[in-house]
Amino acid sequence: MIPAVPAVLAEIAGIAVRNALPDVHPADRASSLGLSAALLGMAAEVWDGMAARLVEENRAVRRLLARGGEVGLDLAALAAGSDEDLRISVLKAANDALRAGLIDLHAAAEAKGAAELEAAIWAELRASTERRKLAASPV
Repeated sequence: MIPAVPAVLAEIAGIAVRNALPDVHPADRASSLGLSAALLGMAAEVWDGMAARLVEENRAVRRLLARGGEVGLDLAALAAGSDEDLRISVLKAANDALRAGLIDLHAAAEAKGAAELEAAIWAELRASTERRKLAASPV
Protein backbone atom coordinates (compact mmCIF):
# COMPACT_ATOMS: atom_id res chain seq x y z
CA MET A 1 0.00 0.00 0.00
CA ILE A 2 1.22 3.47 -0.84
CA PRO A 3 0.34 6.01 1.84
CA ALA A 4 -1.63 9.05 0.79
CA VAL A 5 0.48 12.08 -0.02
CA PRO A 6 -1.22 14.32 2.60
CA ALA A 7 -0.41 11.73 5.30
CA VAL A 8 3.23 11.60 4.19
CA LEU A 9 3.49 15.39 4.22
CA ALA A 10 1.92 15.52 7.69
CA GLU A 11 4.48 12.99 8.93
CA ILE A 12 7.34 15.04 7.46
CA ALA A 13 5.95 18.14 9.17
CA GLY A 14 5.94 16.25 12.46
CA ILE A 15 9.53 15.12 11.91
CA ALA A 16 10.56 18.72 11.19
CA VAL A 17 8.87 20.00 14.37
CA ARG A 18 10.44 17.29 16.53
CA ASN A 19 13.88 17.95 15.07
CA ALA A 20 13.63 21.67 15.69
CA LEU A 21 13.91 21.04 19.43
CA PRO A 22 17.33 21.98 20.84
CA ASP A 23 17.91 18.69 22.66
CA VAL A 24 17.75 16.45 19.56
CA HIS A 25 20.99 14.55 19.05
CA PRO A 26 22.73 15.41 15.74
CA ALA A 27 22.72 11.76 14.65
CA ASP A 28 18.96 11.56 15.21
CA ARG A 29 18.50 14.81 13.31
CA ALA A 30 20.55 13.48 10.37
CA SER A 31 18.59 10.23 10.34
CA SER A 32 15.31 12.13 10.33
CA LEU A 33 16.55 14.35 7.51
CA GLY A 34 17.36 11.28 5.40
CA LEU A 35 13.94 9.76 6.11
CA SER A 36 12.25 13.05 5.24
CA ALA A 37 14.13 13.28 1.95
CA ALA A 38 13.12 9.72 1.00
CA LEU A 39 9.49 10.36 1.90
CA LEU A 40 9.43 13.61 -0.08
CA GLY A 41 10.85 11.81 -3.12
CA MET A 42 8.18 9.13 -2.93
CA ALA A 43 5.43 11.69 -2.37
CA ALA A 44 6.58 13.66 -5.41
CA GLU A 45 6.55 10.54 -7.60
CA VAL A 46 3.11 9.44 -6.40
CA TRP A 47 1.62 12.92 -6.66
CA ASP A 48 2.96 13.53 -10.16
CA GLY A 49 1.17 10.53 -11.66
CA MET A 50 -1.84 10.20 -9.39
CA ALA A 51 -4.49 11.90 -11.54
CA ALA A 52 -3.42 9.99 -14.66
CA ARG A 53 -3.37 6.69 -12.77
CA LEU A 54 -6.80 7.25 -11.24
CA VAL A 55 -8.37 8.26 -14.58
CA GLU A 56 -6.86 5.22 -16.32
CA GLU A 57 -7.96 2.91 -13.54
CA ASN A 58 -11.46 4.40 -13.32
CA ARG A 59 -11.93 3.87 -17.07
CA ALA A 60 -10.75 0.27 -16.86
CA VAL A 61 -13.01 -0.53 -13.91
CA ARG A 62 -15.99 1.14 -15.60
CA ARG A 63 -15.47 -1.11 -18.65
CA LEU A 64 -15.58 -4.14 -16.35
CA LEU A 65 -18.63 -2.90 -14.46
CA ALA A 66 -20.46 -2.45 -17.77
CA ARG A 67 -20.27 -6.25 -18.03
CA GLY A 68 -22.32 -6.70 -14.85
CA GLY A 69 -25.26 -8.00 -16.85
CA GLU A 70 -23.23 -11.12 -17.66
CA VAL A 71 -23.64 -12.16 -14.02
CA GLY A 72 -27.03 -10.61 -13.31
CA LEU A 73 -25.85 -7.31 -11.78
CA ASP A 74 -27.07 -3.90 -12.86
CA LEU A 75 -23.99 -1.73 -12.52
CA ALA A 76 -24.81 0.46 -15.52
CA ALA A 77 -25.17 3.66 -13.49
CA LEU A 78 -21.77 3.17 -11.85
CA ALA A 79 -20.18 2.18 -15.17
CA ALA A 80 -21.63 5.22 -16.94
CA GLY A 81 -19.72 7.79 -14.91
CA SER A 82 -16.82 9.83 -16.19
CA ASP A 83 -13.91 11.74 -14.75
CA GLU A 84 -14.69 15.33 -15.72
CA ASP A 85 -13.37 16.75 -12.44
CA LEU A 86 -9.64 16.02 -12.19
CA ARG A 87 -9.18 16.96 -8.54
CA ILE A 88 -7.43 14.08 -6.77
CA SER A 89 -10.06 13.98 -4.02
CA VAL A 90 -12.87 13.62 -6.58
CA LEU A 91 -11.01 11.02 -8.64
CA LYS A 92 -10.18 9.05 -5.49
CA ALA A 93 -13.80 9.11 -4.29
CA ALA A 94 -14.91 7.81 -7.70
CA ASN A 95 -12.19 5.15 -7.57
CA ASP A 96 -13.36 4.02 -4.14
CA ALA A 97 -16.96 3.69 -5.38
CA LEU A 98 -15.86 1.86 -8.52
CA ARG A 99 -13.69 -0.55 -6.55
CA ALA A 100 -16.64 -1.33 -4.26
CA GLY A 101 -18.66 -2.17 -7.36
CA LEU A 102 -15.77 -4.24 -8.68
CA ILE A 103 -15.79 -6.31 -5.50
CA ASP A 104 -19.49 -7.06 -6.05
CA LEU A 105 -18.84 -7.90 -9.69
CA HIS A 106 -15.92 -10.15 -8.81
CA ALA A 107 -17.95 -12.02 -6.20
CA ALA A 108 -20.81 -12.51 -8.66
CA ALA A 109 -18.44 -13.64 -11.44
CA GLU A 110 -16.87 -16.16 -9.09
CA ALA A 111 -20.26 -17.42 -7.85
CA LYS A 112 -21.64 -17.77 -11.39
CA GLY A 113 -18.50 -19.38 -12.79
CA ALA A 114 -17.99 -16.56 -15.31
CA ALA A 115 -14.36 -17.48 -15.94
CA GLU A 116 -13.74 -14.97 -18.74
CA LEU A 117 -15.07 -12.06 -16.69
CA GLU A 118 -13.17 -13.22 -13.63
CA ALA A 119 -9.96 -13.41 -15.67
CA ALA A 120 -10.55 -9.86 -16.95
CA ILE A 121 -11.04 -8.64 -13.38
CA TRP A 122 -7.83 -10.32 -12.23
CA ALA A 123 -5.98 -8.80 -15.19
CA GLU A 124 -7.15 -5.32 -14.17
CA LEU A 125 -6.20 -5.92 -10.54
CA ARG A 126 -2.68 -6.91 -11.67
CA ALA A 127 -2.50 -3.86 -13.95
CA SER A 128 -3.66 -1.66 -11.06
CA THR A 129 -0.86 -3.00 -8.89
CA GLU A 130 1.67 -2.29 -11.64
CA ARG A 131 0.39 1.29 -11.98
CA ARG A 132 1.10 1.89 -8.32
CA LYS A 133 4.69 0.70 -8.36
CA LEU A 134 7.25 3.31 -7.46
CA ALA A 135 10.54 3.69 -9.31
CA ALA A 136 12.37 2.48 -6.22
CA SER A 137 10.16 -0.62 -5.82
CA PRO A 138 12.29 -3.75 -5.49
CA VAL A 139 9.91 -5.82 -7.62
